[in-house]
Amino acid sequence: MVTVGSLAGLLAIWWIAAIVADSRVLPAPPAVAEAFWRDARTGELFFHLAMTLMRVAGAFVIAMVVGSAIGILLGMNREANRFFDPWLILFLNIPALVVIVLAYIWFGLNEVAAIGAIAVNKIPNVVVTLREGARALDRDLEEMAKVYRFGLAKTLRHVVLPQLQPYFAAASRSGISLIWKIALVVELLGRSNGVGFQINLYFQLFDVAAILAYTLAFVAVMLIIEFLLVQPFEAHSTRWRPKRARG
Repeated sequence: MVTVGSLAGLLAIWWIAAIVADSRVLPAPPAVAEAFWRDARTGELFFHLAMTLMRVAGAFVIAMVVGSAIGILLGMNREANRFFDPWLILFLNIPALVVIVLAYIWFGLNEVAAIGAIAVNKIPNVVVTLREGARALDRDLEEMAKVYRFGLAKTLRHVVLPQLQPYFAAASRSGISLIWKIALVVELLGRSNGVGFQINLYFQLFDVAAILAYTLAFVAVMLIIEFLLVQPFEAHSTRWRPKRARG
């Protein structure tokens, strides 16, 4: 109920501000709803949402797999971390726009360049998060696994990955929010579909209601993913942890 009340309060503030401003640059919620229904009725909104989600999903999987592997390796190998740390700092500080532009120049205006540019912008952040997780691994549990001859696969499944779960969760949550924002820039610069392309189109038409409609539609989709997929997965993967005593 608190969440519903908070969102209702935000909606009320928006509506009042739109009435006071009485300007095209701040449309009221009914105008945004009308723009949403207009493009939803033709199927255009859902098509562009699907294209953006496809790019976000592809880039997210690549970034998590590659970034996690590199991060765990650097966290568990001090010499490798010393050698590659300057590389990591460099990639962390390259602007996303530069990566996107170079990807389009080098590989062309295609899906490979688009998804690759999004993933490359996220991989360094995943590496940093998982590297810290690998550094925090309990060495006593690792020794226990060796004593009981767990083997590599069993050690990873029952010792390493459960300890890294909070870091995977942190990387995935920040990853989704960052990736979809970068995806919009990628689509704005070099794609002929997607939410970013539509926002650019409606920007040229000065249609603020449509811009807000597409933005809120995609935010709603990401919230659904958070509540129906991310949080249940996190709860399932941490079920082995002892519950905190309630006061």
